[in-house]
Amino acid sequence: MGNLYIVATPIGNLQDITIRAIDTLNLVDLIVSEDTRKTGQLLKSLNEKFNAKIKKQTFISYFEHNEEKKIPEIISYLKQGLNVALVSDAGTPTISDPGFKLVRECINQEIKVISIPGPSSAISALVSSGLATDKFTFLGFLPKKAGHRLTFLDKIKNSSKFLKATYIIFVPPHDFIETLGNLQSEFSDISIVVARELTKIFEEIKRDKISKLIAYYSKQKPKGEMVVLFRVD
Repeated sequence: MGNLYIVATPIGNLQDITIRAIDTLNLVDLIVSEDTRKTGQLLKSLNEKFNAKIKKQTFISYFEHNEEKKIPEIISYLKQGLNVALVSDAGTPTISDPGFKLVRECINQEIKVISIPGPSSAISALVSSGLATDKFTFLGFLPKKAGHRLTFLDKIKNSSKFLKATYIIFVPPHDFIETLGNLQSEFSDISIVVARELTKIFEEIKRDKISKLIAYYSKQKPKGEMVVLFRVD
């Protein structure tokens, strides 16, 4: 029986790769990834920059719309004794990315699952936000429809009366201004933190009232996935 390795990869800065992650990617027989081209480029870059000597691997494309179909195939390889690494496009796999269903099935099949920890944009944003880190709630992506989003945020507002925590959400750029407006209408003009391009050259962390951040980002189209953090005290 092989092992399934959950391998975290850099969210921007290539130097954030761990020695253990490199060793694991070199050890495994198969790499399961969202975008095999991106993962192939990552391995090439690691070999060039760090002389990682990761051998050419066999890739399996595994993303939201094919995961149900791919899980039996991956389980079959693991039962044949092959070691498999699961990676996402960036960061820690299964965090708002496909993978947890595969992990769950491996556990059901008594296949060992091993985490190779590393970068996570949610945690990186949290520790540099200046907001309290003793209790935090990761909400991932909010509902796509505005009405559903407001209903969801209303539930968060009600639960915050009992659980004082820092909330972390992912926001795609095309929904960013609208989502900030939703936050403002639900929680009033509170101070929030917006983190983008984390670990990259143009890393930006803005801390301000929602209204001021709406004005700031309305003048320039935000690019890249945003991490938004806030508290309801």
